[in-house]
Amino acid sequence: MDVRIATVFLACLVNSCWTLPVQVLKNPNKLDVMQSIEPESANVFSIITKENEGSSQLLREGDIVINPGRSAIKCNDRSCFWPKSSSGTVNVPFILSGYGPDDVDKFTDAMKELASVTCIRFVGRTTETDYINISPGNGCWSSMGRTGGLQAVSLGTGCMLKGIIQHELIHALGFTHEQSRSDRDDYVRIATEYIPKDKMSNFNKEDTNNLGLEYDYSSVMHYDKYAFTSSTGQQTIYPTKDPNAEIGQRRGVSNLDVAKINKLYDCGVCRTIFNRGFGDLYSANYPSQYPNNNDCSYVMRTLGYQIVLTFKSFDLESPPNCESDYITVYDGMTTDDPILLKKACGRGSMPTVVSSGNAMMLQFVSNGAVTSSGFSANYKNVYCGQAFTNSSGTITSNNYPNNYPPKQQCGYYIWAPAGSKIQLKFNDFSLEPDSTWCQIDYLSIYDGPTEKDRMIGRYCGTKPPATLVSTGNAMFLWFYSDDSIQMKGFQATYTYVKA
Repeated sequence: MDVRIATVFLACLVNSCWTLPVQVLKNPNKLDVMQSIEPESANVFSIITKENEGSSQLLREGDIVINPGRSAIKCNDRSCFWPKSSSGTVNVPFILSGYGPDDVDKFTDAMKELASVTCIRFVGRTTETDYINISPGNGCWSSMGRTGGLQAVSLGTGCMLKGIIQHELIHALGFTHEQSRSDRDDYVRIATEYIPKDKMSNFNKEDTNNLGLEYDYSSVMHYDKYAFTSSTGQQTIYPTKDPNAEIGQRRGVSNLDVAKINKLYDCGVCRTIFNRGFGDLYSANYPSQYPNNNDCSYVMRTLGYQIVLTFKSFDLESPPNCESDYITVYDGMTTDDPILLKKACGRGSMPTVVSSGNAMMLQFVSNGAVTSSGFSANYKNVYCGQAFTNSSGTITSNNYPNNYPPKQQCGYYIWAPAGSKIQLKFNDFSLEPDSTWCQIDYLSIYDGPTEKDRMIGRYCGTKPPATLVSTGNAMFLWFYSDDSIQMKGFQATYTYVKA
């Protein structure tokens, strides 16, 4: 059993019930709980075109295999799409050839994410006639749609990023590049003066089925702004509706990518994906009543950081054992991942949840009976932090009892059941001294779950704080260090006490 779920604590806050395992972050020496991080900008297509230089494969638009006499852009008889199974999933058989364990893990991650937000399932081939054969060939490329029989997809050493893997797999599902859409001139300007004549065909518009969905600058299928440029630093694509839009990102599928796949394949699933450093989540129709028979998942994904999820409001039906309407939060992208918050329902305060990695999924389920206003929440990136929900525990700075690292910005959340308070006692305390206002290295403690609550105190130096008791059932600790002197840090223990 995963150590993060070995100990489970059941509590009821006001009229809301929730179950949380102990949560521990894997990388506790990175950023800022109080300020979200925006993932770095990078693009898929510049990497793809570089990898495909000199490829012997006949390609159009840089990475789509040419299939003479056939178009997979519009496919009225659906022969170029993968069929839906009786269970409602679309199974795409595949073979991986010539990859080591690390690369297999990258494929698993990319495919698992697509499965978590669509009805597409990449399944290992057994005897299927039509399948994709993925191998580290000469570059990054794929056919578009189902071609029949063995269908080659090349993902070489330089292509092993999640966004690139998903890019080529989505071609195999039947999607062309976003800037090839028939309506692209309403959204981008192609700077032909910086495109070599022998590359102009890569910017052709296609007669596409746009599925009634809007153009997506953030699509993982979009060229980057410098694609095929003949002059370093000169853009070939200019977004016109939003001149500052990022195009060509490599983080993975966007929310509209998900919507398009689900619509093309008639998935009938309710899935939303968030791939920025922060965002807001709401149940359907919030703050009005959510619909009956709801099963929606919200996937939060960041680029290498952990995630903090904070509930702003919570009002669900409150049946025994949360059997009908409830939310569950997973420490990853699928229901196979460890549970962070198990079957929460009712009304009232909800605990802050911290992921151990760079992905988190919230699943919301309702039945066909009573509904309520639902929930609202927000999430943000964090470099390090931890959530504590056991009746007692120990909190330490990173590397304790050795010196903490420089440039620490870490948050620690303690939650008790309704009717309890939190007592915090410091056993060891050694931070860089500061005779002014503890501006260098410090620990701030708040009487509540966020930095917006009353600050009990800010502490530095070597004198430990006195034993502290919260006025409510939550406490938040915020630790900051600069890049100069590092010291041993702190160790504290907490327990629940009766209000």
